[in-house]
Amino acid sequence: MTDGTRQDALTDRAYESVKAMIMDHEIAPGARVSIEGLARQLDVSATPVREALARLESERLVVKRPNAGYRATNLLDPDALLDLFEMRLLLEPRAASLAAENAGDDELRQLRSVVEEMSRQPDLGEKYADYRRFAALDQEFHDVLAQATGRPLLAEAVNRLHAHLHMLRLNSAPGSVDATVAEHEHILDALVQRNPEKAAEAMATHLRSSRVRHRPRPRPVRR
Repeated sequence: MTDGTRQDALTDRAYESVKAMIMDHEIAPGARVSIEGLARQLDVSATPVREALARLESERLVVKRPNAGYRATNLLDPDALLDLFEMRLLLEPRAASLAAENAGDDELRQLRSVVEEMSRQPDLGEKYADYRRFAALDQEFHDVLAQATGRPLLAEAVNRLHAHLHMLRLNSAPGSVDATVAEHEHILDALVQRNPEKAAEAMATHLRSSRVRHRPRPRPVRR
């Protein structure tokens, strides 16, 4: 293994480890993230931790403040969650409509493959490790669909929302696998039928149902 390959592997491991800590609230929302402390905990140098945090910053799971280092981002409050879904309802039904018109056969096959793999995932557990793969596939479905619109600026706007991980941080039990897969299948069916109106409606239905599933729930008070 070359030095570069080894460094990439260390960065990937640090990224996945710190990401899990944030998703599982081992690093509390809003808490300061210590590069030196994480390096000791993960038994790596500071470099892969810094590179991991830069990746997490691009996903908006941490934020870097001048002269104050990194902090885990705060959870979405009900108003912010409402704003997020309003933005998604503006963008993603339109994206689905355009994808029904413009998606290529390869993109449709990729979406089908994603939905089929999602259906094989186990029931979602409470820890990020339990639902990490499902969350990645969920994000991939929406990202591929956005790319299939043939509208690069719209696709970029959809991708930049990075909505899924933030919603999953709101509670320890994400939405039902079966419900999400069924909704994705309805969207995909409309794309395959080249039906823009049906695709937009299926996407809007999915987002409204997702909004209910990800409604913030009170966390138990620790005594």
